[in-house]
Amino acid sequence: MKKYIELKKQRELGDILSDTFAFIRNEFNPFLKTIISIAGPYLVLFLIALVFYIYTIGDQFNFDLNNAFPYQNTLSFILAYVLYLVAAILTYTFSTSAALFYIKSYNDNNGNVNFDEVKQNVNQTFWRFLGLSFLKGLTLSFAVLICCLPVFYFLVPMAIVLPVLVFREINASDAYGYSFTLIKDEFWVTLLTVIVFFIIIFIIGFVVSVPTAIYTWIKMGVFSGELNPANMDSLVDPVYLALNVLSSFFQYALNLIVVVGSAFIYFNLNEKKNFTGTFERIKSIGKTEN
Repeated sequence: MKKYIELKKQRELGDILSDTFAFIRNEFNPFLKTIISIAGPYLVLFLIALVFYIYTIGDQFNFDLNNAFPYQNTLSFILAYVLYLVAAILTYTFSTSAALFYIKSYNDNNGNVNFDEVKQNVNQTFWRFLGLSFLKGLTLSFAVLICCLPVFYFLVPMAIVLPVLVFREINASDAYGYSFTLIKDEFWVTLLTVIVFFIIIFIIGFVVSVPTAIYTWIKMGVFSGELNPANMDSLVDPVYLALNVLSSFFQYALNLIVVVGSAFIYFNLNEKKNFTGTFERIKSIGKTEN
């Protein structure tokens, strides 16, 4: 029997981290199967677009310093980049939405996830989810352009804005505004939690990317002491492509950990502000006594 993890409860930083990984460990097979079933075609499209993008860049790039623009075929470069960008957006949208609605179904049905319900919710909220994701990206990009400090301020509400959309079942604009309300009294603790999550994911992602980096250095002659940027012309080969595909797939999996963590952060903040789980448990005790 799998241990049911209560979502609607207050948690400290350590509890959020441990319960996030506990949830992924307990639900790994059905969780991954659900996401692959819903977002799998877009993930395959993304990996194909990635291969096409890398191959196009490697084939078109020219290290001639006398050439002002390094790409020989601008149209091919633009096409490859657009396909890669569109595939990445679709993959992110469907996989993140599927993960959050899986958690919602898990919470609503006491650990018994309804796949059809998850798939239906993902399809019905696609445009809301996509629009809010763009708004989230624009907010963080604007904060980066201003300076460093606003990034930390906007990072916290943007970390929970998508869970707010899913778990409160409201429209995108209301979810965007409510995310700022929810973190009002818990900003610093939540910021620390988000930063810790990003540090953990960054370290894991760095380790995963090491084989690709080492292979690139070998191809360029870094270890032999004969560094030659011209070797980049022949860098794109089956091994390099395979390493990049595997690295991108692991990065995709790491993003799911962030999504699950953001859900636990939301439930913690919501419980501290609204005591939703507490009231539900009190009502359930009354029904049991009757």
